[in-house]
Amino acid sequence: MSGPLHGVRVLDLTTVVMGPYATQILADFGADVIKLEPPEGDVMRYAWPFRNPGMGSIFLNTNRNKRSLALDLKQAAAREACLALAAKSDVLVYNIRPQAMARLKLSYEEVRAVNERIIYVGCFGYSQRGPYAARAAYDDMIQGAAGIPWLLKRQGASEPRYAPMIIADRSVGQQVASAVSAALYHREKTGSGQRVDVPMFEHLLQLVLGDHLGGYTFEPQHGEPGYHRILAPDRRPYETRDGYVCALIYNDKQWKAFFDILGKSEIFSLPEFSTQEARSKNYNRAYAMVAEEMKQRTTAQWVEALGRADIPVQRMNSIDDIVADPHLAAIGYLGIVEHPTEGRIKSLAVPSEWSQSQPEYRRHAPRLGEHTREVLREAGLPEERIESLLQSGAAKEPPL
Repeated sequence: MSGPLHGVRVLDLTTVVMGPYATQILADFGADVIKLEPPEGDVMRYAWPFRNPGMGSIFLNTNRNKRSLALDLKQAAAREACLALAAKSDVLVYNIRPQAMARLKLSYEEVRAVNERIIYVGCFGYSQRGPYAARAAYDDMIQGAAGIPWLLKRQGASEPRYAPMIIADRSVGQQVASAVSAALYHREKTGSGQRVDVPMFEHLLQLVLGDHLGGYTFEPQHGEPGYHRILAPDRRPYETRDGYVCALIYNDKQWKAFFDILGKSEIFSLPEFSTQEARSKNYNRAYAMVAEEMKQRTTAQWVEALGRADIPVQRMNSIDDIVADPHLAAIGYLGIVEHPTEGRIKSLAVPSEWSQSQPEYRRHAPRLGEHTREVLREAGLPEERIESLLQSGAAKEPPL
């Protein structure tokens, strides 16, 4: 047994990042994830860098522990094969718009007709109950809709910018995996499958508005929107004499200790600095003052001084620093695995640790259609039908 979801079969009709990241979490947790791809493959296969076309770096780190089946779902024979797989699956996850699933004749009602216990999970742009239901959505669009570029501009950036991570896809992908796990638990108790929708816009807003609803929390509105500490222009890595350091001076004890380090203990008695409430109304001034002080010493001096005072501090890492980090090396976070076609690659560890049923790396990220024959046989299709699918182009497998 490998992972807490051992024995669960997931039919994965997702591409790009959000859906594949969600299903990789399920695969890491032990589920048998069958990645059903179109004949041209998941578009993220072709995102540079790669050693071989179709095996890009993001794809390799979003699709481990899965098997790949390639079907052209626009062909009736391939759709029938998909339904045969759905009949033997616990979960189906997709991330195209529900209207597109209906055009493929793979709506919830049509899939449920072959498996009433199926958990049918859609992750797409917007709730289907509102006027944005049919809109296409990608990470950039959802970041914009949720106000992230506006918040960065409000904080002091020279222009609105997207966060430099695929933050909407990945954060909502985690919610998808959580929803699947909860639906499986519900089915275990009740015996009932169900449809679950996980819209990106509404889920990303949980992160944004949880911090920044601010004065809109109250009816009528009481105060401005936004969490002022996070929006303070100088809430950023502090420049030192020779680099940058990340520090969070937060509670009364830490602020008093910081002023003691400066040799300016008297500042803590000033009304604007003496209490948490007062500082929360003067974050701009407080952080600007800290920023100026940080420039007076080196990064190493600040790491030592702040650490000794029990003030949270961290050097600002680059990606190069992270790859060489001794803590990550000690826990095997960036493990080296041997991929059968891509050679030695780094694989990110599962970031949770279990006393039992520890998730583990079981399968390499697959080549396009690598498991087509294997999976179709498991679905009960006879050999002649599999050959017919392959010959017609309704199914695909990689060249020998």
